[in-house]
Amino acid sequence: MTQEVQEETSESIAHQKPLDVKSSSRPTRLGRDDPFEFGKRTLEEKSDVWDHNAWDNVEWGEEQIKQAEEKIKQQLENPVSEFDKKLYNENPARYWDIFYKNNKENFFKDRKWLQIEFPCLYAATKKDAGPMTIFEIGCGAGNTFFPILNENENENLRIIAADYAPRAVELVKNSSQFNPKYGHATVWDLANPSGDLPDGIAPHSVDIAVMIFVFSALAPDQWDQALDNLRKILKPGGKILFRDYGRYDLAQVRFKKNRILGDNFYIRGDGTRVYFFTEDELRDIFTKKSFIENQIGTDRRLLVNRKRQLKMYRCWLQAVFDIPK
Repeated sequence: MTQEVQEETSESIAHQKPLDVKSSSRPTRLGRDDPFEFGKRTLEEKSDVWDHNAWDNVEWGEEQIKQAEEKIKQQLENPVSEFDKKLYNENPARYWDIFYKNNKENFFKDRKWLQIEFPCLYAATKKDAGPMTIFEIGCGAGNTFFPILNENENENLRIIAADYAPRAVELVKNSSQFNPKYGHATVWDLANPSGDLPDGIAPHSVDIAVMIFVFSALAPDQWDQALDNLRKILKPGGKILFRDYGRYDLAQVRFKKNRILGDNFYIRGDGTRVYFFTEDELRDIFTKKSFIENQIGTDRRLLVNRKRQLKMYRCWLQAVFDIPK
């Protein structure tokens, strides 16, 4: 199982039950109708930790943070060589293309949790929703595209899937679930420096853009260009639905020598890149480009291997950003 498949599997486990979570930007507890419902299994007593395989909304103590920082300090002492940095950064799409060649449909996971986390996606599929355009960026095997398409009752829905790995787009187009009446798939680089729009998308025509474990694959010097490109395709009042890796997630601290490309930016064994964000950092990245913060939340989860008595801390960020009307 590749690391990305493992992230999808862990994420699926993490969304089996909803959670009331506190966001640093909105301190009130979120209700059942709020899109940030991560789960409800809360660890009240430390002695109960081995009773279940997963715990929600786990607070991190100073000792755990110190351990994570020490791990990262060790990583920084053994970075990727300058030669290899150039190699990995010159053509990142190539490594994702190889990834999908090797994994094919095995990477598809039905994101059933989307209905809880981002209900506006499913509101767009209702019969009376009217004209709506949804754009899944970094579609992979269609993990968001197909669950939405399969639920659709809206004759005026259009859903586009894009990825900069051609083999990922082929997987989507060749799937038996693909329906060209409502869906379209195309190769597109979110951070392309020319500012080219995706095939089939007119300027300022997208109502909802979906970015799930996508932004982390970009190098920090690509973020501004990516957001400029997003501004070109989204309607005034449009939304970005975002989920990605949080700082000190297990996936970050378990990296060994010669994997760190820069601060909180890594290369996996398969050549794909990944960055780990904080809420404040994510907020700054988007708001400086005039996106409006609707909500940002942190989903912290403790996964437990009871047989081996291991604790594994996961951390994801989730957000909604709006385009000014």
